[in-house]
Amino acid sequence: MIIKEILECKTDLELYNDFLNGNQEAFNIIVSRYRRVLISFILKYVQQLDVAEDLAQDTFIYVLMNRKEYNFKFSLKAYLFMIAKYRALNYIKKQKRIFTYDDEYALKLKDTMNLEEEILKKEGNKEIYFAIRKLKKEYQMAIYLKDLQNFKYKEICNILGKTMPQTKILIHRARKALAKILEKG
Repeated sequence: MIIKEILECKTDLELYNDFLNGNQEAFNIIVSRYRRVLISFILKYVQQLDVAEDLAQDTFIYVLMNRKEYNFKFSLKAYLFMIAKYRALNYIKKQKRIFTYDDEYALKLKDTMNLEEEILKKEGNKEIYFAIRKLKKEYQMAIYLKDLQNFKYKEICNILGKTMPQTKILIHRARKALAKILEKG
């Protein structure tokens, strides 16, 4: 128990180095730190809680199986988000089917909204949460990464696959659109 408490106090990079040196508990702590935010992030793409949970798990499995690929150029959090984004996009490409809005899907969507709401309640105002939900998906993603997850611009560029100017413009427009919604609301 003492070892786990010591590990929980370490930075992401220290934990990852411990993981590279064979400490499985360090990896478990990384998973517990980022599981919920990764699920919330993936939900913005797939909009199904069970799928988002599976893709988050796939993200961690990828890191576990390819531990040497992380080169410490970006934060571990940004690296996880990049992997999660590509997993989500690949899932969407493979699906290419239209979901019918039935009772089961409505329950899944409600679960998705409850998880996001719970996360955002901890980080901010419910009014802001509902205003963000009214934005275009691209704007939601920009606000989520910059203002809720506090990523640096360079990390957001890599996660979204955009250039620095495109990213800055996107975030500016997203904030402007959010301000308009909040003014009306």
